[in-house]
Amino acid sequence: MNKVRRQDDHRARKPSWVALFMAVMIPGLAMAAGEAGAGGEQLGHVLPLWSMIPFVGILLSIAVMPLLAPQIWHHHFGKIAAGWAALFALPFLFAFRGEAFHEIVHIVLIDYVPFIIVLWGLFTIGGGIVLKGRLVGTPVVNTLLLLIGTLLASWVGTTGAAMLLIRPIIRANAWRTSKQHIIIFFIFLVANIGGSLTPLGDPPLLLGFIHGVPFFWTLGLFPMMGFVAVILLAVFYALDSYLMKRDGDTPPGVAGDDPIRLEGMHNFLFLGGVLGLVLMSGTVELADTVILGVHIPWQDHIRNGGIVVMLWLSMKTTSHELRKSNGFTWEPILEVAYLFAGIFITIIPALAILRAGSEGALGAMIDGVVEPWHYFWVTGILSSFLDNAPTYLTFFNTALGKLHLTEGEVSQFLAGGDFSGELLVRLQTFEGLLVAISVGAVFMGAMTYIGNAPNFMVRAIAEENKVPMPSFFGFMLWSGVILIPVFILVTFVFLR
Repeated sequence: MNKVRRQDDHRARKPSWVALFMAVMIPGLAMAAGEAGAGGEQLGHVLPLWSMIPFVGILLSIAVMPLLAPQIWHHHFGKIAAGWAALFALPFLFAFRGEAFHEIVHIVLIDYVPFIIVLWGLFTIGGGIVLKGRLVGTPVVNTLLLLIGTLLASWVGTTGAAMLLIRPIIRANAWRTSKQHIIIFFIFLVANIGGSLTPLGDPPLLLGFIHGVPFFWTLGLFPMMGFVAVILLAVFYALDSYLMKRDGDTPPGVAGDDPIRLEGMHNFLFLGGVLGLVLMSGTVELADTVILGVHIPWQDHIRNGGIVVMLWLSMKTTSHELRKSNGFTWEPILEVAYLFAGIFITIIPALAILRAGSEGALGAMIDGVVEPWHYFWVTGILSSFLDNAPTYLTFFNTALGKLHLTEGEVSQFLAGGDFSGELLVRLQTFEGLLVAISVGAVFMGAMTYIGNAPNFMVRAIAEENKVPMPSFFGFMLWSGVILIPVFILVTFVFLR
């Protein structure tokens, strides 16, 4: 008994790694806060790189824990995400006080709440549209579904297209032994690369539209999007054909005469409503409201409230049996909500450091970004792990500043305005950089599960339907082997 008591006393005296981390982080951030207060500098100018440790920690947890401790992760991933968020937020609040509180409230109200409301709305509405009939997952059918999803993504958003088609493609391939690759290419094409052509397709392009890029300017990205999509579809068809031969013939009862049909089609009205509300919030300028010191324009409240109404109408007007036949549950959206809450909190120092540009801890990297291909790779790699929308905006503003241009000049030029001389040369240079920034932010969201919001949701839906998906690093192996060579081709064909 005494031995047990001595061991318990020893464990009680031994500081945990959490306490040790807090003991280091609090004074370190306090010193940074003192520098900020003395110099009146912004957060990103004084935050050290090590303030991103909790962000790296939550990413590693998502990557490693499902492999090393799957039961613990499955039952406690929300608590783990909250723990990493607290590990950053508490020292941050202690050191920077009011400024830290404002940053946390800002990212929650301006970024996280709209993010999860849009995803929740599209997930719920898409779950009420059911493709029925004997759809057999052959290489031709699968390639056609991926092509349709890729073309849809720019007009109903990558999340909208993914939620419409992920369950039909899973059901069509339920008989297949090898189907992991189908979901991986679905993430590449439908959840990311297909969203390149309009501001409705992906959040970075919507931000560009808000900052003066004409709505239809992004259609000019079609040669690059088409180039990548054709290569990926060809690779997919070849791989799927090989794996289907290995799987064997279609088993009896899979093929049949049952005609293909859509049910729950009234949900397309609600889907259109969500897209209209998102577009409205980027085009209409109304007065601001102030919540906890954060300025939120009325159009954002209208968008968020309107999406909730569309979601509610979808739930009320779609039968439970229809959703049940679609395999609809709330688990995937809850997993995304919990994990991304932690990601959005811990991502604060990374985004602040990027916003600081040359004056931040990543200044050397940003100063070295000069050529279009530099912008493509740096924007893309950062977008694979950070929120691609603020990453896009960071390098959009970096390019503006380096070329001494204004948003008004750029907007006029991209809309066909008449310019000449040295200003014309700078504007043409900027357009080349903007192409690289745009495709980098959209394309390379496909590199990781967290690179774009629908990636993680597609993975969650697939796993819920018993499709074994690769781990975080396993997915990166797939994307590295398949996507990086394609992106290198993009660099030499379009950006040199």
